[in-house]
Amino acid sequence: MKKKIIPVLVAIVLIILIAGISIGMKIWEKYSYTKERADLNAYFNISGEGDVAIILNNEMMEERARLYDGVYYLDLDTVHRYFNDRFYEDKGEQLLLYTVPDDIIRTEIGSSETVSKNGAETLPYTAARYEGETLYIAIDYVKRYTNFAYEGYGEPDRLQINTTWEERQVANAKKDTAIRVLGGVKSEILEDVQVGESLILLEQMETWSKVKSRDGIIGYVENKHLEEASAELPIPVTDYAEPEYTSLTRDHKINLGWHVVASTAGNDTLEAAVANAKGLNVISPTWFKLSDNDGNFTSFASQSYVDKAHGMGLEVWGLVENIEYKDSIDMYAILSSTTTRAKLIDGLVNAALTYGLDGINVDFEQISMDCGEHYIEFIRELSIPCRANGIVLSVDNYVPTGYTDHYDREEQGAVADYVIVMGYDEHYAGSPEAGSVASINFVEEGIEKTVAQVPSNKVINAIPFYTRIWETTNGELSSQAVGMEMAEEYINTHNMQMEWDDTTCQNYGEYTEGGSLYQIWLEDEESIEVKLNIMEKYQIGGVASWRLGYEKPEIWDVIGTYLAR
Repeated sequence: MKKKIIPVLVAIVLIILIAGISIGMKIWEKYSYTKERADLNAYFNISGEGDVAIILNNEMMEERARLYDGVYYLDLDTVHRYFNDRFYEDKGEQLLLYTVPDDIIRTEIGSSETVSKNGAETLPYTAARYEGETLYIAIDYVKRYTNFAYEGYGEPDRLQINTTWEERQVANAKKDTAIRVLGGVKSEILEDVQVGESLILLEQMETWSKVKSRDGIIGYVENKHLEEASAELPIPVTDYAEPEYTSLTRDHKINLGWHVVASTAGNDTLEAAVANAKGLNVISPTWFKLSDNDGNFTSFASQSYVDKAHGMGLEVWGLVENIEYKDSIDMYAILSSTTTRAKLIDGLVNAALTYGLDGINVDFEQISMDCGEHYIEFIRELSIPCRANGIVLSVDNYVPTGYTDHYDREEQGAVADYVIVMGYDEHYAGSPEAGSVASINFVEEGIEKTVAQVPSNKVINAIPFYTRIWETTNGELSSQAVGMEMAEEYINTHNMQMEWDDTTCQNYGEYTEGGSLYQIWLEDEESIEVKLNIMEKYQIGGVASWRLGYEKPEIWDVIGTYLAR
């Protein structure tokens, strides 16, 4: 009997033992740490020789760097987006420019030499180079004008770049462990971690933490393998001292009037234009008009005009505009050429110095989006001789909208003395519907959005001295712009009943005649006063008026009250 039982017991034990081993193997397989390693080239999306991944602060970027001859390079778009938007590429003349308050530093693309007012300097690397159509700038050259830290690593090639210096949490490894692709023991290993190694904590979860190694590997480590977290404050990089863009802003409110001068004979109308103007302290004659694509312009500047204006206590800010000959000029061709920009700037500054002008007022309208970077480079470069010679630089702008962001008001506010908001033409000739030239919401939005980007003491809001008379006939809309007195004459002639409209803060009237509808949103003392109150609310640098000769004399009393506040 015993002989029969023993084999059965052995068999049962063997079955139990095999089952135990099987279960143990499954448990071990489930909970043991995999030793499989991730393909770091795939992890960093390395596409070939010279391709470099970028870890910016604590994030792996889609943008790529390049490695040429042991030097790291960033493409211009990446430099603009994350580091410094003042680097400027002139494709036509193969130049890379960097503008500072008193100089333009230039290098020929493909060269290691830079040229500034202090002479030539040879760098130990090529400052900028092309790969196809893409311009790459040496990261060390970017670092000459920007504060950040970087470290390069190989196998695979990657850049760890830091631009922020906020306090962060770090933890040391309790024991040898590994950073894994995901939180889990079966996730592939990205990098081994030695006991005592310091890791940057990005996100702590229940059992795993997202971390970054000091060489830019981002992944996950088990919490039980980490010491208690502590705070670490990185030492900020302050190698580059940002130069100060000094301004010629006045210590009083500006009260500027644009004086339309269409010929040299127009200069004789100065006295008439300002006869009723109380408190006016700046006059801006429309003297300079771009005339071709080579940086030339016509000029109606007059020394006697300047002398008379100065005798009246007026500063003279000569206006340069691009509309008069718009069919024969190409703003992209003018502004995208470093040589042409320099010629135009030299001409304008020489005219200002020759005639003793106090300022230059830039009124370049209808700048296309692709021309925006060239336009703002023109403003930067023009600011240099203006600053050096005590010439006030003011720039006219539309009320901010998404499709005029390329005018870069923030940069204008940094380099120019005044940024003028043309707070009118809400509805204009060619508008699809009739409406106010400058409703109060339109005006306030223009000021509010501008002071969000420009110091308020540098902002001037321009008000309209004109009104549009709208006519709708058989569904066709047309209008004409008239001065204040002519508008009131029209209202009286047609016995229009005017009522205050709280939405626009203007007196509104309409009438029908012969099947046509006529409408007016009137600019008068009441509407102008409301606009000036809004301007005072935002504590901006002053008021401008388009245009002298269109106003009623009483308007100057309203403006005078604003100036006295």
